[in-house]
Amino acid sequence: MDDFWLYLKLGFDHVLDWNAYDHVLFLTVLVASYSFKQSKKVIWLVTLFTIGHILSLALSAYDILRINSSIIEFLIPVSIIFTGIYNIFTAGKSTGKSKFNLLYVVTFFFGLVHGFGFSTYFNMLAKSSDNLFLMLVEFALGIELAQILVVFVVLLLSFVVQSIFRFSKRDWILVISSLVLGLTLPILVDNWIF
Repeated sequence: MDDFWLYLKLGFDHVLDWNAYDHVLFLTVLVASYSFKQSKKVIWLVTLFTIGHILSLALSAYDILRINSSIIEFLIPVSIIFTGIYNIFTAGKSTGKSKFNLLYVVTFFFGLVHGFGFSTYFNMLAKSSDNLFLMLVEFALGIELAQILVVFVVLLLSFVVQSIFRFSKRDWILVISSLVLGLTLPILVDNWIF
């Protein structure tokens, strides 16, 4: 039972780590255009991100696939910037079913990227584990719980800003996406590989 809480906490702390806040930035910009009424869609997006994240950790931990860390460290801010730019160009427009399906695929892919970004550290921890699969599940639960917390906070802020302060949904999306882009550009510059 101690291992369960250890890996659950590790997954939870991984998302909320202030020294590596890329998860929070990605989740913030990912759900900036949604509301509590769309919670089901949001939970699916977050879960797809977690599945991608855990799949890449599993591929790496079982030594099936390894990807150069400099490429991954570059793709992480690219994923955040892509999502922010997507929000800016679609703010105030109705998202059709095809756009949402594309967002599912892109979110899953970005989950893979973010998972590979953590795989080196995870693989060091996995060497001491008796049951790698169980460790992955426990870690995934921690990630999912932390992501739901971040999403709840973003949706709550969205509700407050739009309901109490009367920001339009479009303005909220533009402001949040622009802030996240501004915070992510230095990460991109630091990891520029070209």
